[in-house]
Amino acid sequence: MSTETEPLWSPGRRELEDSNVAVFMEWLAETRGLDFPDYAALWRWSATDLTGFWSAVWEFYGLDSVSGYDEVLADATMPGARWFTGARLNFAERCLAQATDARPALVSVTEDGAPVETSWERLRRDVADVTAALRDMGVGPGDRVAGYLTNLPQAVVALLATAAVGAVWTACSPDFGTPSVLARLGQARPTVLVAADGYRYGGKEYDRRTTVAELLDGLPTVRHLLLVDHLFPGTTLERPMRSDVAVRVWSALPATEAAPVFADVPFDHPLWILWSSGTTGIPKGIVQGHGGIVVELLKALGLGVDLRPEDRYLFVTSTSWMVWNFLVGGLLHGSTVVLYDGSPTHPDAAGVWRVAERTRATVVGVGAAYLAAVERSGLHPAADLDLGALRSVVQTGSAMARSTWHWVYDRLAPGAQLQSICGGTDVCSALAGGSPLLPVRAGRISGPSLGVALASWDDAGRPLTGEQGELVVTAPLPSMPLRFVDDPDDVRYRASYFDTYPGVWRHGDWITIDEDLSLVVSGRSDSTLNRMGVRMGSADVYSVVEQVPGVVDSLVVGVELDDGDYYMPLFVVTADGAALDDGLRQRITTAIRRELSPRHVPDAIVPVPAVPRTVTGKKLEVPVKRILQGARVADVGSEGAVTHFGMLSWFADFAARRAAHADADARQR
Repeated sequence: MSTETEPLWSPGRRELEDSNVAVFMEWLAETRGLDFPDYAALWRWSATDLTGFWSAVWEFYGLDSVSGYDEVLADATMPGARWFTGARLNFAERCLAQATDARPALVSVTEDGAPVETSWERLRRDVADVTAALRDMGVGPGDRVAGYLTNLPQAVVALLATAAVGAVWTACSPDFGTPSVLARLGQARPTVLVAADGYRYGGKEYDRRTTVAELLDGLPTVRHLLLVDHLFPGTTLERPMRSDVAVRVWSALPATEAAPVFADVPFDHPLWILWSSGTTGIPKGIVQGHGGIVVELLKALGLGVDLRPEDRYLFVTSTSWMVWNFLVGGLLHGSTVVLYDGSPTHPDAAGVWRVAERTRATVVGVGAAYLAAVERSGLHPAADLDLGALRSVVQTGSAMARSTWHWVYDRLAPGAQLQSICGGTDVCSALAGGSPLLPVRAGRISGPSLGVALASWDDAGRPLTGEQGELVVTAPLPSMPLRFVDDPDDVRYRASYFDTYPGVWRHGDWITIDEDLSLVVSGRSDSTLNRMGVRMGSADVYSVVEQVPGVVDSLVVGVELDDGDYYMPLFVVTADGAALDDGLRQRITTAIRRELSPRHVPDAIVPVPAVPRTVTGKKLEVPVKRILQGARVADVGSEGAVTHFGMLSWFADFAARRAAHADADARQR
């Protein structure tokens, strides 16, 4: 076996005998007479016998004592599958059902402060107080509550309280500009806005009180503001706000001295709205249900990540990324959820690992780009910090260079399991990832997730093995969207996932699956911009850039490179062919930073003569991205179907010049 295929980590006796999935397999043998020799056999059963597998998850995690059901899968059609008909359960109630006095529910950490623990009893009281406040505001099942919050304990409480009353939660992080926030939250038409007065990031404070007032102007359905006085105790807004909005301050909410009261909702009652990146227009509001999320996160975090009640579970994320919801799901397992509110690179590139040391985190989730950044910094966290509690690193967001995989074992966590996972907002979970039963090899995701009928297909819908194809899911999952916001007859929903292969979910990633079921995801097959784990659509960028005087057209792509880096250039057509000078570049950068997100400032702003489009007017983002990754022009477009077809050769020349420049720099070093 070559060094490229030798495991970096292999399961030991504990994983093979005492991991959650090993215990699950023993339980299947004892209760159902099902014996599986290995993970591959278990996965094949789980992806084909959907009724058998998901009913087993239901019973294994004790949901049979919470609710009965009529059928596990009454209709397997995609979209529109109907799961656990007749069942009733509430996400918030299931999260708080795991309360124990032995461990805290939450540990909250800021950049420079000491960790603050929240007991399960305190969490229940806080949820009860906010639940009572929401009901007093007239919020009930089906109403929408929007959050404008960073990764604070108040965000977790607000989500759980919203779920408790049967309302629908949605959120956006304050590091998004006002137009980006309104493009999302405006579609939800919330009646309540829960907003922080500001946040700290990278050693700086950001006052958001004026922005909150602007959001209220742009959200006419909001009737109540619950203002989280995070930076300014007893805060008021910096500018006058709408007179028809009633304001309450979080710290002044009355204590109820009672347990939270949970709405009794059906399995498919809407729980939250997550937002797509807005690649092809306005962001899509993805509605997921209480029951689907409960069973999916019990399975994904329990049987996949191997999360346990004694774990301290940290995932570095903003509230805009589905990973935040994936983090809160740790409460379903009775785990302690670690909330980090700050920059991952404060005070230096190893900021996350300093937080892990301070909180004694056992499971830490990060984006691939962050791991690569720490690798490049030259720091040695394993030697400089006490990371002895760390047993698992969960990596997502994009593919990693092989050097980064090896760096994790050489300089970060030599004995830990590195779990590379892929999935997404669309299902709020992982489609493929690690398993305690599978080895870890550089550059490869260990295997498909249980219950996920994962495959690689060519353009004609033929399965591929050992060749790159489209990532598809051929059978339904409980956490697939119930629907999209404002999508009559599921028109956008079907177009997003089912137009290419009717009745089969096309996820939008390039994937290669080998005989042993290990796989490689080579990046997005659509044009989502995924920067440091924060997804944004190109349409968001265009809406800002093309308002800058002097810019008449633009094209932006995010390119996953072979070395694990992520390159995001912005190509700009200027008015009357004027020069793209430093002043215009600065105005573009400032607009993106202010209106969208500092994380989506491009790596380069490059003048181009024209932007190629399809004959229907769509910019050729994916073809340009593939050219920058090394594809031939002939393989990505054809003359007659593309306006300004010659620009594809221009981008090929640009890619060649950039590669030659990189080679020259490497020789000089």
